Amino acid sequence: MLFNSFEFLIFLPIVFLLYWFVFSKNKITQNVFLLIASYVFYSFWDWRFSFLLGVSTILDYSSGIIIDKAKTIQKKKFWMRLSIITNIGLLCYFKYFNFFIESFMKLLNQFGVHADPYTLNIILPIGISFYTFHGVSYVLDIYYGRISSHKNIVDYSLFVSYFPLLVAGPIERATHLLPQLKEKREFNYSQGVEGCRLILWGMFKKIVIADSLAPIVNDVFSNYQNYNSITLIFGLVGFAFQVYGDFSGYTDIARGVSKLLGIELILNFNFPYFSKSIPEFWSRWHISLSLWLNDYVFTPLALNFRHYGKHGLFLAVFITFLLAGLWHGAAWHFVFYGAYFGVLYLPSIYGKKGIKALVKKKPEDITYKDIPRILLTFTLVCFGYLFFRSSGINQALEYLKNIVVGNIEHPGQFLMLPGGIMSIICISILLLVDWHFRRDERKLLLPKNMVFRWLIYFTVIFSAFIISRGSDQQFIYFQF
Repeated sequence: MLFNSFEFLIFLPIVFLLYWFVFSKNKITQNVFLLIASYVFYSFWDWRFSFLLGVSTILDYSSGIIIDKAKTIQKKKFWMRLSIITNIGLLCYFKYFNFFIESFMKLLNQFGVHADPYTLNIILPIGISFYTFHGVSYVLDIYYGRISSHKNIVDYSLFVSYFPLLVAGPIERATHLLPQLKEKREFNYSQGVEGCRLILWGMFKKIVIADSLAPIVNDVFSNYQNYNSITLIFGLVGFAFQVYGDFSGYTDIARGVSKLLGIELILNFNFPYFSKSIPEFWSRWHISLSLWLNDYVFTPLALNFRHYGKHGLFLAVFITFLLAGLWHGAAWHFVFYGAYFGVLYLPSIYGKKGIKALVKKKPEDITYKDIPRILLTFTLVCFGYLFFRSSGINQALEYLKNIVVGNIEHPGQFLMLPGGIMSIICISILLLVDWHFRRDERKLLLPKNMVFRWLIYFTVIFSAFIISRGSDQQFIYFQF
């Protein structure tokens, strides 16, 4: 079920009305109803994968209790490892089995050993990367003594399968979401209004911005041999704003829906294209994934490699980014995408600040004086997206080659393409809105002037309705 589908347009009001007017008596009925609604939502994709979600949930729930009660460190470690290996094993089987087999066969062929690749027709369960990370973080937090195991299986199951974030995040933590699920929720009008506004803004970014950019971006990347350098650059920039509008739009909708249900989700995007450095970009982009990788991959690796000084620190960062790239997809161009950003971290690690450059902190305010650094960072990010968007490393390198050595005849070629002018308008709107609200996202939710507010509502709804009639674009991150 897509957030921008007719089915969800029916599903959400039904859930909202039943949740607040029928099942609002106590926390138990609220959570049981939300759990059922979440499995119904997930079953719209393929009901068979609901059993996989259930098995993963029960495994981590049971492991958490056993680890918490274990008297010896050996028993704690055994159940922690069993849970992690099972979770990662399921993820690797469904998402990476064919990739590993095909890569191994190609390696054998390089040494003269000819073998036919054995692959399976495996369907990737939607959202498996996200709910697997929920379970893994929960078990590790118990193992390291950060939290105690949760005894209520309904609450824990809802934490894993909560439908607003189930298929594309944000990646929540038990320390943030479970305490909210343990308490009865009361309807808050202001919170509900904020939720509606977030949903509208998310729909606008997805349908009006991202879906409008998708056709021309697809055309440029599919026919890059036929376009000049300027058009290729515009196509790459267009994808940068397409993926931002698409993914941050989804997150806004997810957070807005959750606010309607009285539950707050963590912020996942914080105006990332106004970053002044690559480390700052990753503190603003897909924040929940960056924090997850920092806590459960980078930090343990950095501690293990601490004897190697800054070299060990870089190795930890590089491995973390390789895994981040692989998390995005089972292909070598995603691994290269991760490696690219890992290398770009090198100056911040070997600079004067060293590890302080990687410490999580609130991004600094942005002024017009920062625009040169912002443009440089955005350019570096766009070249990384080239490997994210391309179908393979060879296509990415060919695309880059055509930008560098291609001709610049007909500089207005991009604007002459169908949707070229519209794409410039979409990018400009998104940039202007983000720049205006860059200091405080909440201002976006609470415009004071009533006329201005309702004019925005009407414009967003009308434009989304018009464009959605000819759009069938899924959310990009659903494939991960």
